[in-house]
Amino acid sequence: MRKPIILIIILMSLLEAQCQSSKINRDSTIQDIAKKTFDKHEDYKEASLKNRRFKHQDIVPLLQKLKENPLFDVKVVGQSVEKRDIYLVKVGTGKTKIMLWSQMHGDESTATMALFDFFNFLQETDKLDPVRKQILENSTLYIVPMLNPDGAEVFTRRNALQIDLNRDAIRLQSPEARLLKSLRDSLNPEFGFNLHDQSRLYTVGTTSKPATISFLAPAFDHAQTVNTVRDRAMRTIVGMNEGLQQLIPGQVAKYSDEHEPRAFGDNIQKWGTSVILIESGGYQNDPEKQTIRQLNFASIISALHLIGEQGYTNYKLEDYFKIPQNERYLYDLVVRQVKYRQNGIDTLLDIGIIRDETSARTPQGFFHRSNVQEIGDMSVFYGYEEVNGQGLNLVPGKVYATPFKNLSEITADRARQLLQEGYTTVRLETSPSNVNPVDLPLNIISSSAKVTHELGMGKGANFVLQTPEGQTRYAIVNGFVYDLQGPKPALFHGLVL
Repeated sequence: MRKPIILIIILMSLLEAQCQSSKINRDSTIQDIAKKTFDKHEDYKEASLKNRRFKHQDIVPLLQKLKENPLFDVKVVGQSVEKRDIYLVKVGTGKTKIMLWSQMHGDESTATMALFDFFNFLQETDKLDPVRKQILENSTLYIVPMLNPDGAEVFTRRNALQIDLNRDAIRLQSPEARLLKSLRDSLNPEFGFNLHDQSRLYTVGTTSKPATISFLAPAFDHAQTVNTVRDRAMRTIVGMNEGLQQLIPGQVAKYSDEHEPRAFGDNIQKWGTSVILIESGGYQNDPEKQTIRQLNFASIISALHLIGEQGYTNYKLEDYFKIPQNERYLYDLVVRQVKYRQNGIDTLLDIGIIRDETSARTPQGFFHRSNVQEIGDMSVFYGYEEVNGQGLNLVPGKVYATPFKNLSEITADRARQLLQEGYTTVRLETSPSNVNPVDLPLNIISSSAKVTHELGMGKGANFVLQTPEGQTRYAIVNGFVYDLQGPKPALFHGLVL
């Protein structure tokens, strides 16, 4: 009787070893695909999309060209409020139907860039052919690369009716929302990818690391019930997180699970499609989100590969809940432990500054307008950029009294001298027209304007940090830092006040 028992034990051991080997192979596959596609992204990057603020007219020629390739079925499936065409790209022949849609918020364009990189990837032939083949043979993809072209036109969240499309899943008052609902219902995809951008100020939990990518399998009820549909999305996210951790360790978070009854992700999950939300956040020195675009590209491909072979079934549901939550502990700039004298009282302060974008007819399509968002003890917060103000005094920026005739008089050397003397704003005899703020070395006002730069919540960030002897060490102009012991920073500009 012993021999059969021994054989059973040996067979069980072999089976367990095989399962462990399979897990190792599966782990290396998701990581390998994410790493290889990330590393080779430059080969597929759509060169015509160089920054975030592209428009509908920029992607139409790309979609028309895509039509010429028999691999793709490209067609207009609807129109926006302002009658811009909305396209659907179909590719692949597999049994698993997957729908991806991006830019339902017009100013959230990172994933749209990644999708056009993905279209280029599918048309190439190289060492990643096995990945392409697996995706195209196992899945049929339905991709809407810009759901809100009217919002994209002016780079704003809402559509031309001022409606947030992601809060219109029930009333369906917008043509774009009705289109998304009809596509979901007619295609009935097993999986859906809801592609967004989130604030660059989110962190991974309470750490200093930005939430560069955040995932979510949206809850379809307030109880946050997990059924088989949501379960599939959760397990897939665990795999996607595994692939990204080698690329951005500690910079992946989970978006809030709070149920939003009006949102498309929550409702599409309820309607039977496993929805994966991808939110593109912030990354150091990546203002145009080109690195995050690359991460989207790699993450989407690795996810599609994982779904194609149902590899998500190998991941544990509980690991989804181990992904840290999005929190908000970041500022663009934090000035730490600087002394500020006000009303005869010296106070030790930290200052938190946010650089908001204001759309404008400038070459880059916007300029920054910074303001103070926090004053006090900021020891639990972090900045993309930080200045150590220990031993320094904060002094509000001064306004130079004598007007300059024109901007050309404010040379780089003259601007540096003014900053050293504590000036952050100068007067001009004639206000410049069509000036690009990024070209301004200081803030500009007219000869008769009155401006003060006292420190205050919600006010502009214009001050200098001086030694007790009165020597200026740092100048902060419009929330940008100039270390006067170093060269002028590349990212630095004033405002026309």
